[in-house]
This record gives sequence, C-alpha cells and structure tokens, in this order.
Amino acid sequence: MQKKVNAMTVKRINPGPLMSGAVVHGNTVYLSGQTGEGADVTTQAKECLAKVDALLAEAGTDKSKILQTLVYLKDMGNFAEMNAVWKDWIDPANTPARATSQAELAAPHILVEFTVIAALD
Repeated sequence: MQKKVNAMTVKRINPGPLMSGAVVHGNTVYLSGQTGEGADVTTQAKECLAKVDALLAEAGTDKSKILQTLVYLKDMGNFAEMNAVWKDWIDPANTPARATSQAELAAPHILVEFTVIAALD
C-alpha cells in the first residue's frame, strides 16, 4: 500500500537568518514576535500592531481572523496602557484568545511584544 503524501507547502514571509516575519502553513499564519521602537508602551504597541496588520495583509488575511495573541510586557504595570491600544485596534466582533504575561524581552528598550496566530479563511 502506498503512503499518502501531504503536499502542503510552507511560505515564509520576510525570511531572515534567524527567523521569518511570518510563516504560512495550510490555512494558518504564524507571526513572529513583533516589537516597536518608541519610548513608551503606547507608541511601541501601536508600532507592533501596525506590523501585525502589514504581515497579516501580506499573508492574505486580517485581524478579524486572529485566532490567538500572546502579549509580553516588560512590566505588568503597563498592562492598562497596552490594553488601551489593543482595545482601539482589535475588531470587537472578532476578539481572539489572548494571554498577557511579564517577560524579560530581547533588548532593554523593548517594552511590549505581540505574537499572533491567524486563519487565512
């Protein structure tokens, strides 16, 4: 009996030497952690979410199809500030599963990071 081969392809968006900005497999897109360069959490969160919008669009989807978001904050004292940006950005009719945690991020100036998984259809 011949084994069935799964012919799904993997598409890498903005690939780099260490990671891709996003990876599409099947009907799912996985975004790497998105960070911003601003001086405060509000500015960084807005930059992060603009990057999320751009990557989702490049993958062929949008924020209404987000399945899960993980938010990492350097300081949980900034939760309300980050959440205000999130509330202004997210589609209220299509809120995803979400968790927020405190983390030591990759560089001292990074205050917030978002990782996203979204559907394509």
